[in-house]
Amino acid sequence: MIRIENVSFKHRTTPILTDVSLTIPKGGVVALIGPNGAGKSSLLSLVARLQQLQAGAIDIDGLPVDTTPGRELARVIAILRQDTTVASRLKVRELVGFGRFPHGRGRLTEADHAIIDAAIAQFDLADLADRFIETLSGGQRQRALVAMAFAQGTDYLLLDEPLNNLDMYYARELMRSLRSVADGKGKTVVIVLHDINQASAHADRIVAMKGGRVVADGTPAEILTPETLEAVFGFRMRVETIADKPFVLHQL
Repeated sequence: MIRIENVSFKHRTTPILTDVSLTIPKGGVVALIGPNGAGKSSLLSLVARLQQLQAGAIDIDGLPVDTTPGRELARVIAILRQDTTVASRLKVRELVGFGRFPHGRGRLTEADHAIIDAAIAQFDLADLADRFIETLSGGQRQRALVAMAFAQGTDYLLLDEPLNNLDMYYARELMRSLRSVADGKGKTVVIVLHDINQASAHADRIVAMKGGRVVADGTPAEILTPETLEAVFGFRMRVETIADKPFVLHQL
């Protein structure tokens, strides 16, 4: 379980997060939605200790994020930031292999290679495994980065806008793969999304943020209502039910 209690965070004097509290149990897909600047990415960075906690407390399966040794924390939680950069002369298989580094000292074992192969298969990268990163499209590169995070073998996977650069087909396939690893492997996926309908289709729970605060938290059917969406995004939207899921239409 990820437990976030009364977390506040400032950049210099600008408040980014204010008194955020959340509990995320193991298993399933949780989507964070909200306008730009809502604090979604900052919250993920604090959970993964990419930024120093200033106020409040965060623990993961009882491990305090602010004091747990980095290698131990990296065996529990993996994060893919939206601004992740990698060396262009790496091959896809080598990049995915970086996910195994917290479990050893740089030398990959047979078990590591098996996990890397499984991650490549899970995210449909077999035909690209021996290609250099510099030769990939933006969407292919994004899938390779998600596979790297998955290969870390953690119970918790934090993804910050992983659908960036993906076309409609691969956005759907990536979300299906994440749903599969949550259901089949018991992973907990916490994902920042701007595509609300992908959140509706694949998330168990949606947390809506605005102005550095959590303003709504519940199932897609509970959160994706015209009233809640207007409170979060500032304009009225139309919501229709399709295949028992709320589907959001922008009002033109």
